[in-house]
Amino acid sequence: MAFSLPDLPYSKDALAPHISSDTLEFHHGKHHKAYVDKANDAVKGTDMEGQDLVDVIRKSWASKNMGVFNNAAQIWNHTFYWHSMTPNGGGKPSGEIASAIDSTFGSYDTFVEQFKTAGVGQFGSGWAWLVAKNGKLEVTKTPNAENPLQTADGGTPLLTMDVWEHAYYLDYQNRRPDYIGAFLEHLVNWEFANENLKKAR
Repeated sequence: MAFSLPDLPYSKDALAPHISSDTLEFHHGKHHKAYVDKANDAVKGTDMEGQDLVDVIRKSWASKNMGVFNNAAQIWNHTFYWHSMTPNGGGKPSGEIASAIDSTFGSYDTFVEQFKTAGVGQFGSGWAWLVAKNGKLEVTKTPNAENPLQTADGGTPLLTMDVWEHAYYLDYQNRRPDYIGAFLEHLVNWEFANENLKKAR
């Protein structure tokens, strides 16, 4: 089965004013779609054609087939990113994720600072992640298309934030810290993070 562009889990104007419908129109409708189209072209006629997306990500990373990896990983990363946000999200979490954040980082505020540092400190394009690994949480960052799933021991992703410029430039221009602040204060989907944490148990 070919890779396909998933629908957004909300309408294109649902995240406004923090992320505009124009940004989602370009980011989802053009950038994400281009990764899907290029990945399908890249695996056509190879032993990876028709395979599960995560398997393709791991096999292409292991074989250093970056033409496949970059596009396949970006399909997965972007799909995960859309679900990491929700209208009227953000702020302090509740449920298991709140307890896990307090246990690992000492406080929600400390987590916020580490997550902001990861996002701001990622030079060029990439991602900031909250990951469950070895019974604890970790804040990590990855460059370009890389993600925690590319190897079997990378941990379970709980949420991600895209820090490629196309994720925020129409709304924030070069003010990446403002975008990160809005993501944390207004957009994070903590229910999604709670669901992913249960899978990591």
